[in-house]
This record gives sequence, structure tokens and C-alpha cells, in this order.
Amino acid sequence: MSIEKIDRDLCNGCGICVKICPMDVFRLDEDDGKAVIRYPEDCMLCEFCALDCPEEAIYVSPEKTSPLIVSWG
Repeated sequence: MSIEKIDRDLCNGCGICVKICPMDVFRLDEDDGKAVIRYPEDCMLCEFCALDCPEEAIYVSPEKTSPLIVSWG
């Protein structure tokens, strides 16, 4: 698994990770409105979520299990 965790204490529920993720890995929890990892196996290690999180609440493992191949370059 590549995406490790979301620090629930730091997450403010802004939803940026949900919007930015090209693989639709995240959802906002219906109870507290904070981000949760729903489909970790779909993570392609782009790290957009971690880079764009204003609270730095998302941790992506630096260990890549397979090389990232993107069609745009």
C-alpha cells in the first residue's frame, strides 16, 4: 500500500484531497466531515493529495511498489 494515513487531528475536512485525487481514493467521512482513505489499493503514488493538503495531514509512503507510469509525460 502506498498511501499510509491521514492524521485525523490535523485534517480540517476541506476536501481538497477528494477533489485532487485522479484515482478517487478519498472520501469525506459522513460523521465528522474529515477525509478518509476508502480505496488505498487504487493509489498511483502521484502524491497530489500530500502536496496540496493545506494542513499536511496526509502521509504517502516513500517506498514505491511499482514505477509510476503517466500518460502525460
